[in-house]
Amino acid sequence: MKRTITTAGAVCLFLAAGALANVSSVSAEERNFNALQAVEFALQNNGELKALREEKGIREAGKIKAGLFPNPVLEMDGTTGEITGSRFENTVSVGISQELLTAGKRGKRLKVAEKDIESFDRQVDNSVRILREEVKTTFYDLLLAEKKVELAERSITLNNQLFDVTKQRFEVGDIPELEVNLARVEVSRSQGRKVEAERELSPAKARLLALLGLSSDDSATFSGTLEMATFAKNLEDLKVLALKKRPDLKALEAEKAKGEAEVTLALAERIPNVTLGLGYQRENSAIDFSGEEIKTRDNLLGLKISIPIPLFDRNQPGIMEAKARKASAEYRALYVRNVVERDVESAYAKLTAADKSLTIYEKDIIPQLEENLKLVQEAYRLGEVGILTVIEEQKKFFEVNDGYLTALYNRQGALVKLESVVGVDLTIEITGGEK
Repeated sequence: MKRTITTAGAVCLFLAAGALANVSSVSAEERNFNALQAVEFALQNNGELKALREEKGIREAGKIKAGLFPNPVLEMDGTTGEITGSRFENTVSVGISQELLTAGKRGKRLKVAEKDIESFDRQVDNSVRILREEVKTTFYDLLLAEKKVELAERSITLNNQLFDVTKQRFEVGDIPELEVNLARVEVSRSQGRKVEAERELSPAKARLLALLGLSSDDSATFSGTLEMATFAKNLEDLKVLALKKRPDLKALEAEKAKGEAEVTLALAERIPNVTLGLGYQRENSAIDFSGEEIKTRDNLLGLKISIPIPLFDRNQPGIMEAKARKASAEYRALYVRNVVERDVESAYAKLTAADKSLTIYEKDIIPQLEENLKLVQEAYRLGEVGILTVIEEQKKFFEVNDGYLTALYNRQGALVKLESVVGVDLTIEITGGEK
């Protein structure tokens, strides 16, 4: 009996341990991200960015190839007179040749390859900049959807409170049944608004999970605020910062340098390479002298120099192509600099406008809104105003708060865009201490 109890206890302990392990596993899989954590996680796990980083190996292989010397060439040759009746005559030769690069071509090719890698690195940095913008924008899309659901829930609460008051007043004969029905309709309408708000949650979360490199089955939650700390940088400073920090501009500068290196290499390619060869030859022969065949053997050592004559091909197409690439990179860099300045001006103007709109809400509208709603609700409870006044005030309360959330979101979006066009993080979020 004692042994049976012990076995049963062991089974229970085993099951309990398994359950705890499952709980621990689930807990380990659950993740909570704020905006900064979401960005950092995406930079490490986004599939497209990881694939782009792997492509750097192609450029590194090109650099290795550019630094290699031409392989030596081994040549062997043999002849025999066995078939033609001169069985004692044969020749064996062995030679090795090496092409020598002239005009510093190897160093110039390495320079081109290095600038190609530098340009690619800056392109990866620019993809990081774009991904940051996408993750933050989608993060705040999701946050706005969540806040709108919360607002809809509050609207339901307010309408339920109004419905309760109408039922109480109807029971004592203060109001007609029509007002109860109107309150009931408002409850249903607010529930419908919540359903509409919830429809935006799943698509926004799915987009964000995809950017983070997570599947829809992964458990992840996101938390943060739409409110931001005060931003204080002037437009001219932002332009200077953008021209200094934007990775796409740096990539174009590297492309310009690569173009210059390609022109230098193309000019060097006009000069032909020299091929040096060293050979050994052994000749066996037989001479008929006075009816007697005399055998001889000669050992020969030879040196060969081969130089192409640049009579027709002086790498004219290569030079023309390299100069065209260089000019294209220069014009593109100049154009993008102008675009960057215009982008900064546009993003700064949008942020300024969003700030003004938000200030109006925070100073002139929101503080009075709650008080007005409470006064109207109390006045209706005392019978001083009709139900349509309360419904209108609650509708205004919902619409204004919805507009306030949109204003907060627009400011966040404008700041995210400005950070993207400048190429750096510009402020610190109030909650979470993130940049």
